Amino acid sequence: MRPVERYLPDSLWGRMALVLLGSILLAELVLTGLWRSQAAERDERLLREGTESLALSLASTARFFTSLPSEYRHLTLNQLRSMGGTRFFVSLNREFLAMDDLKGLERRALVQDTVLATLRQQLGSEPKIHVNFTSQDDLRILNPTTRLRDLPPSWVEYSLTLEPLDPPILVVQIRLQDDEWLYLAAAMPMPLWPLETPYLPPREWMLLALLTVLLLLTSIALARSLTRPLKQLARHARRLGQEIEQPPLNEDGPREIREAARALNAMQRQVQRYIRDRAQTFSSISHDLKTPITRLRLRAELIDDDSQRNALLRNLDELELLVKGALQCMKDTDIHENTEAVDISALLQNIQVELPEPHRLSLRCLAQGVYPGKPFALKRCLTNLIDNGIKYGEHVHITLLEGQTGLHLSLRDEGPGIPHTYRDQVFEPYFRLPASRNKPGDGLGLGIARQIIHAHGGTLSLSNYSGGGLLIQIELPR
Repeated sequence: MRPVERYLPDSLWGRMALVLLGSILLAELVLTGLWRSQAAERDERLLREGTESLALSLASTARFFTSLPSEYRHLTLNQLRSMGGTRFFVSLNREFLAMDDLKGLERRALVQDTVLATLRQQLGSEPKIHVNFTSQDDLRILNPTTRLRDLPPSWVEYSLTLEPLDPPILVVQIRLQDDEWLYLAAAMPMPLWPLETPYLPPREWMLLALLTVLLLLTSIALARSLTRPLKQLARHARRLGQEIEQPPLNEDGPREIREAARALNAMQRQVQRYIRDRAQTFSSISHDLKTPITRLRLRAELIDDDSQRNALLRNLDELELLVKGALQCMKDTDIHENTEAVDISALLQNIQVELPEPHRLSLRCLAQGVYPGKPFALKRCLTNLIDNGIKYGEHVHITLLEGQTGLHLSLRDEGPGIPHTYRDQVFEPYFRLPASRNKPGDGLGLGIARQIIHAHGGTLSLSNYSGGGLLIQIELPR
């Protein structure tokens, strides 16, 4: 497994959902970036236009006060303050008021440069103009010691206070004479404030989250609809491994799935035809061989020499045993049964009762419930293994456990075990260990047992037990 695959989902459905979700998120990130870029350009354009309008108003106010005679300027200011609700706070100060400038505003320089450029254009380059941003807490008014809270509310209402908001204050100071400064201050109105563009407004966040959820649900449904036929193919293939006589798979869905289902159905028909042809061939062989063997046996009885007659009859007996063994092997591995719910624990107990010496078999069944299998085939398999264990090991110990994916069955005898070099050969038909050739048997039991287990989708393995004897382990998936 490649390192990157460790972090990927194990199922095809999970990987498809992950790819779709990643594509959706990537597309949303790109669209969000494009939206923010366009929003920033729009906000900057609106900010520039609004600032120019604000600067024109400031210039108009400045021209109005500079056009008045000096003795009328303070009278006009007092009248404006008594009326209240002016757009700007205006005062005539004797000195320049220094105050802390706000930091961190994204477009502060743009506003300041636009206001300064517009005022220069409207008022000329002669007066000294100073533009800065400050907060309500740091704002100085009239003199260096007077703060916003020290003034009557009517003086600053709508011009410097916009409760409950706390916008930045734009302060413009224009020097009229050496000892006279025109002071103009105003709270930045919407949409000029805030001066930063949020990465994504809350409404867009909600819309994006809703769109993501809808696309995710659609992706999950699409991934499931695409992987469902594959799961059906896998289930059908597993069933074919246990029972070849299954109804054909429906050939529907996408083109690739239809082609896979069509190929699986064709393979099933070929296997079924092969099994039928094999059964017919063995049946023909059985019928064809019985007649000549019987004819040879009758002719052997006519031989006068006893030694030759007996030798020929022994050869005919061996030939007949080989034919019967081959037919029995085919019969035992061709499982023409329906799958049923089998209680393996009860099946083992029945086999123990049927043994000539039941005390030679000890059972430890810790698994409860039933297993979907073919009862007669499983009984033949377990009976062969138990008979072999008793024949060569005197006593057989069986343990039945419930595993994570199915049943685990272990059979241990008390015999000499099987040398490692013969572990694979013992499953071959008619193979017998050198030490067991003096005992009755045809060498077919282990091979038949393993084929039955394989037909159920399980595994059968051999090993020598550390305390002596042969250990057979069987895994049967549910």
